[in-house]
Amino acid sequence: MMNSAVIGCIGAGRMGRGIAQCVAYAGHEIRLLDAKARDAAAFETFKADALKEIEQALASMAALGAFDAGVLPTILSRVSVWPLEDAAAALTDVTLVFEGVPEVEDAKRDAFALFDAHAGDDAILASTTSTMLSTHLAKLTRHPERFLNAHWLNPAFLMPLVELSPADETSPETLSATKTFLESIGKVPIVCKASPGFIVPRIQALAMNEAARLVEEGVASAEDVDKAVTYGFGLRFGVLGLLEFIDWGGGDILYYASNYLAKAFEDERFAPPDIISENMEKGRIGLKSGAGFFDYAGVDVDAYREKRMAAFLVALKGAGLVRPPVA
Repeated sequence: MMNSAVIGCIGAGRMGRGIAQCVAYAGHEIRLLDAKARDAAAFETFKADALKEIEQALASMAALGAFDAGVLPTILSRVSVWPLEDAAAALTDVTLVFEGVPEVEDAKRDAFALFDAHAGDDAILASTTSTMLSTHLAKLTRHPERFLNAHWLNPAFLMPLVELSPADETSPETLSATKTFLESIGKVPIVCKASPGFIVPRIQALAMNEAARLVEEGVASAEDVDKAVTYGFGLRFGVLGLLEFIDWGGGDILYYASNYLAKAFEDERFAPPDIISENMEKGRIGLKSGAGFFDYAGVDVDAYREKRMAAFLVALKGAGLVRPPVA
């Protein structure tokens, strides 16, 4: 699939256009299939708008120094937009089809029917849904073994992460091939079970709601809450993952802090989950005990810390926050 693959996308809206930028930039042909029936004039307008948006987005990245603008015509030549009535021609020889229609089951059902009717016997169908579970959507296709969810983060061209969520029927070959393709175009695929919110939306929903509560309760201004996130959370968790950070500081600190907050606010949303309490009982509290969420047996802890501190320094320099010492 990695060598000059032909990729399809059912739905030529915002997500489809973002995926088209990534796929074409990586050297593959991508066909955007309009999921709505339109008359010829309306389709030509839609097509022109889609291609213009893709061109402008890529041109903006080139202007910011992401790549040489001279290759833009070559990238754009790999993108085509097809009317719904040409679905058979658009999908007949694709290897991977992304579904990017609105988050409405009927729209998904129609898109999946197009895949079933026109895609080849080896083609993979990947829904970009951010809300519907793969275990539910798999029932909408006759080929659930070749289906999975592939949740891209916006903006698709810049954000490397893609959350893959296979259904129970998804074959190992389908998951492996999708991961391999995404990695080949510079993405970072991760795998999670079918669960509401996947990983990123579930974590960020809690964080965003808590930030809003801080403003609602008058604890801090919106400006200061966002500064706390930008210069605290953003820099910290751009280097350390959340679970890695628990191990870095110590799971015992999180355990005691969580119980304190739960009591102070009289709200169980702050209470530590069972896994934190269980790790405490087992003495798995992170780096200082040799194990936590991760196993540090055989790890040169000093070298590990130095590597992470170097990454912090790079992040600080990128944010323009490193100052020379006062002589």
